[in-house]
Amino acid sequence: MHLSLSQLVATDRGHSHTISLKLRDTNQLFNSMDPSPFIDKDLDDDAEEFILSWAQEFPRNAPIKLRIHLDQWPADDPKELIGMAVHNHFAHRAKITDLEFNRLLKQGRTSLVIGLIFLAACLLLSRFLLAKEAGAWAAIARESLTIGGWVAMWRPMQIYLYDWWPLLRLRRTFTKLSHMPVELVQKGKS
Repeated sequence: MHLSLSQLVATDRGHSHTISLKLRDTNQLFNSMDPSPFIDKDLDDDAEEFILSWAQEFPRNAPIKLRIHLDQWPADDPKELIGMAVHNHFAHRAKITDLEFNRLLKQGRTSLVIGLIFLAACLLLSRFLLAKEAGAWAAIARESLTIGGWVAMWRPMQIYLYDWWPLLRLRRTFTKLSHMPVELVQKGKS
């Protein structure tokens, strides 16, 4: 299903950044394979990616508004239901991202304990078993154990230095999107 998507910067007071979607009907906004009730439906992957990518382009603290232009207006006024559905979707995505963040930190703690134990074992072996040994092979073994021990610390260092902050930023973006105003505009009316 192809979406006609565009981004416009609006002049609304307090919402200097408006993401505009141009859709044929409300069905284009949602994942057609999702059997959930309407307000709990997942957004279409293309629509979610479009909204998320524009939200990440705007300054982090800038207010965002979603404006959906519909060519075919449903019989029942969809404004409240679509707003709730969009908010529920992004709130759910924020929860999922929070779970991933917590899993990553737990993996970091486990990796850190394993890495520290392995590093300590390597350094102890190097110091006590090979300390009195002379020769090239002993020097290579000592250096290899030291390097191997520090390599074991690579994963926890990667998690705690680099891997956590993109998830935190994504969770903040999803949370922001779960509270953004959602406006529906009928074709021909602005």
